[in-house]
Amino acid sequence: MRMAEALLFAAAEPLDIDTLASRLPAGTDVGAVIEDLQKLYETRGVNLVRIANKWIFRTAGDLSFLMERTAVEQKKLSRAAMETLAIIAYHQPVTRAEIEEIRGVTVSKGTIDVLMETGWVRLRGRKRTPGRPVTYGTTEDFLLHFGLENVGDLPGLDELKAAGLLDGRLPPGFDIPSPSEAGGEGDGEFEDAPVEEYGSAIDEHLAHVADDEEDSD
Repeated sequence: MRMAEALLFAAAEPLDIDTLASRLPAGTDVGAVIEDLQKLYETRGVNLVRIANKWIFRTAGDLSFLMERTAVEQKKLSRAAMETLAIIAYHQPVTRAEIEEIRGVTVSKGTIDVLMETGWVRLRGRKRTPGRPVTYGTTEDFLLHFGLENVGDLPGLDELKAAGLLDGRLPPGFDIPSPSEAGGEGDGEFEDAPVEEYGSAIDEHLAHVADDEEDSD
């Protein structure tokens, strides 16, 4: 348990079970060790938490105010970027055209670029439709930043209403999709782009940005 504790404290990023097992003595019941560490730290200043099926020590939630003085002020995302991020999170894997259809407006130049630069959005592959458009999805950094174990932990309709984030007078049939890391890949609608195709996928993404800049001129 002390060895696992040392590894988790020294790690710059969350560690998964396999990584821990590879550094611990053969035959170690890593799951039991993790459970013991969780119990040991559940009332301490730091807690052992699971994010994206990996483990990391984090400041206890009720003590987060202590970090406010030293926290670096982050530039807030624009409303358009937040809306785009929400659409990607709930509908992934999703294409640029689908994002625009859901928002009802064109995705302005640089919006997806900003989300990719933050490390919260990544290219997911291509949709098996004419033109095989590039699709986008969220990253492990997105889960880590928002404290989610997986995208299925995103709040649903009832939770959003309770938090006051949705108007009580919603249109008939309005619903919040149930996000999934797999998206539509399981039914063959989507395909992961082979490594060699990601270059062309990025070129395609940049071409959209270039088109936007020409339109603005």
